[in-house]
Amino acid sequence: THVPPRPTLPGACWDERLTTGPPGICVDEGDTVSASQSSDETLYCEAEAPTVVEKEKPGQESSETDLEIEDTEKLFTTGQKELYLEACRLVGVVPVSYFIRNMEEPYVNLNHHGLGPHGTKAIAIALVSNTTVLTLELADNCIMEEGILSLVEMLQENYYLQEMNNFKEESAELFCQALSVNYRIRTLDLSHNQLSDKAGEYLGQMLALNSGLQSLDLSWNHFCIHGAVALCNGLRVNVALKKLDLSMNSFGNEGASALGEVLRLNSSLAYLDVSCNDISNEGITKLSKGLEVNESLKVLKLFLNPISMDGALLLILSIKRNPKSKMEDIDISNVLVSEQFVKTLDSVCAIHPQLDVLYKAVQGLSIKKTLFTWTNPMKLIQSYAEQQKISVLDFFRSLNPSGEMRMPVGEFRKAMIQQNKVPINRYQVRELMKRLDEKTGMVDFSFLKMAKS
Repeated sequence: THVPPRPTLPGACWDERLTTGPPGICVDEGDTVSASQSSDETLYCEAEAPTVVEKEKPGQESSETDLEIEDTEKLFTTGQKELYLEACRLVGVVPVSYFIRNMEEPYVNLNHHGLGPHGTKAIAIALVSNTTVLTLELADNCIMEEGILSLVEMLQENYYLQEMNNFKEESAELFCQALSVNYRIRTLDLSHNQLSDKAGEYLGQMLALNSGLQSLDLSWNHFCIHGAVALCNGLRVNVALKKLDLSMNSFGNEGASALGEVLRLNSSLAYLDVSCNDISNEGITKLSKGLEVNESLKVLKLFLNPISMDGALLLILSIKRNPKSKMEDIDISNVLVSEQFVKTLDSVCAIHPQLDVLYKAVQGLSIKKTLFTWTNPMKLIQSYAEQQKISVLDFFRSLNPSGEMRMPVGEFRKAMIQQNKVPINRYQVRELMKRLDEKTGMVDFSFLKMAKS
């Protein structure tokens, strides 16, 4: 079985920021979370109100009580060292001198420090308001499920920590147990790790229960057939996940078959990346069956899979057979196609004008020569605007029913193809979007307002 090479720095990070919110603002169900909220408004894993901690039973403390430290505001007003010492006193552990010395550094290695669940809670409390630690090593600390819960809660407030390294199957099980009942985490990044088929089972079980997670990155791991199937079992009934990155694994054709079943049943997934997963035409056949009925997927990335032109044809024909398909982008940019394929794609795009398929090239045809025969699309639009005595900005705003200066990529592509004011083909639209698309899924032409003024 082919296993792609792994980078040397595995990592994992979480945040709950939705892509719909403004940059730097954390959004949860439409509400902005303030650091100075009272404790009953703070986002915790557990729903119950804080309970009184009995000192003779430290093992039964709720992580909510531990991370609260009597007063939420104290987390953000107390000095880092003092906060950590107070946390250690609260949970009854001896402070780690290495952490005190390095808590203002971007990299903290706490491997083999024997933290245990309570020591981990103290660390988590100190990190809630920490803005300097970017990478945290926690291997071999016996942190247990209670410690995992503390870390998960901390990550709901801390948006600076980017990597928590060296997670293996045992850690995956604990994190998945925590996330099965935690609906606040919106984005989970477990890429570049050592997760394999057993972790796929835990993640599948978690996805079957979790209704809050919207984005999951599992790229650059060791998932093979068994893990792929187990993961897909959970995805089939998941109703919340919108973005899934499975690139650089080894799903193979059996995994592609399981994903085809997911696409047949799942109605929430909008983005799927299975690049470099050893999927051939056989797997594409099964994947296409799901695409024939799927009504939610917009982006499908299949780059660096051993797919031929026949497999590529199966993909676009499955979209053609689905009148309710919302597919906007298919990436098969390593596949060489024929002129007949391009003609078939033209017929598909006539039905689905929002669709764009990125392939390597057309056999026997120089793409560069073809591009040179097309007029610069912006020049065409500028010429039309001058004739009509309007601005280029006015032209773009006329494409949007709301009149706003930002549009989803698919809607913009569809509007450009269907408008009859400026003769433009889908290749020219692609070139135009390279200038306007900020890689956020939205086309933004607000910069033209500055040019106009």
